[in-house]
Amino acid sequence: MTDHFAGDDRTMRERMLAGDYYLADDPELEALMARAAVLAERYRAEFTEDYAAARKHLEELLGEVGEGVFIRPPLYVDYGSNIRIGARSFANYGLVALDVAPIVIGEDVQIGPNVQLLTPTHPVEPGPRRDKLEAAKSIAIGDNVWIGGGAIVCPGVTIGENTVVGAGAVVVKDLPANVVAVGNPAKVIRTVD
Repeated sequence: MTDHFAGDDRTMRERMLAGDYYLADDPELEALMARAAVLAERYRAEFTEDYAAARKHLEELLGEVGEGVFIRPPLYVDYGSNIRIGARSFANYGLVALDVAPIVIGEDVQIGPNVQLLTPTHPVEPGPRRDKLEAAKSIAIGDNVWIGGGAIVCPGVTIGENTVVGAGAVVVKDLPANVVAVGNPAKVIRTVD
């Protein structure tokens, strides 16, 4: 397993953020995941009692939270710190945002319940997979996008502004701006004026 990183002095976190293979069970990464889990739970616990206090946990958890952002818990993240959410965006219950690589969500984005934003990738070859190697690719969601409930956005995908992703769609390739895409894999079915 150590052969994978021979001659590379970067930390696993540096490797991870560069999109290179890393070990997810690295102690530094495990500590960051534990921190994120605690903050996400604090956010969930205080959400209905004291939203201002809950919002502070959300701001501590995520890399950037724009004005007027509203996320209904539960929220599931790997690290949280690699997520940027633009102003006035909304996510309904059960958002899974695995932010091994950066996830950038634009302004005025609407995300339905149980949506998954998945940046991690895993080797197809059995040896590296057995060695617990992972990598990741960023996700970018443009302004004024609507992602329907249960949709899955796969690693490396960019969704253009004003695009609508239908409920249950699996987005495996970039989607241009101003379209409606549905299905598995998601396909553009029309443009939006």
